[in-house]
Amino acid sequence: MPMNILSRLFGRAEDPREALRPLWHRVVEIAREKRWYADLGVADTVEGRFDMITAVLTLVLLRMEREPELAQASVFLTELFVEDMDGQLRESGVGDVVVGKHMGRLMSALGGRLGVYRTGLSEQDDAGLCETITRNVRLNEDTGPEGMALALRALHSQLAEKTGEQVLAGDI
Repeated sequence: MPMNILSRLFGRAEDPREALRPLWHRVVEIAREKRWYADLGVADTVEGRFDMITAVLTLVLLRMEREPELAQASVFLTELFVEDMDGQLRESGVGDVVVGKHMGRLMSALGGRLGVYRTGLSEQDDAGLCETITRNVRLNEDTGPEGMALALRALHSQLAEKTGEQVLAGDI
């Protein structure tokens, strides 16, 4: 109780995004699984890893869309993505002057992927999903999108089976 009063007095309220940090870490952990790169042909490059983070994050955000009460949490999760990507850009040497421009492109990419993955996953066959993967995931030259489509559809199904509480806790 005293900490709560002190927090209010000094304006140091707990960051509501912190509750979503385990979920954000789980998204990154899933996106870094070796199977995406070794078995399914995602290019093991900075761009390929970004593609996988946005693919997994997109599936999580699509799952969260199903429950209106998770809307604010999805905003916080997206903010953690932005915070992390901003830090990554700065670490890689991108200066303050152009970080905003890069972040705008990254957010645009995420928004676009939400739309195309939503559409691709809603179709019965994998043709649209394969096209989405071809356009949005850097695959090695000798790799087609079919295996990736099956794996993303499986992850999408696993997420659909989770409760909202499990998703928020990163139990995916």
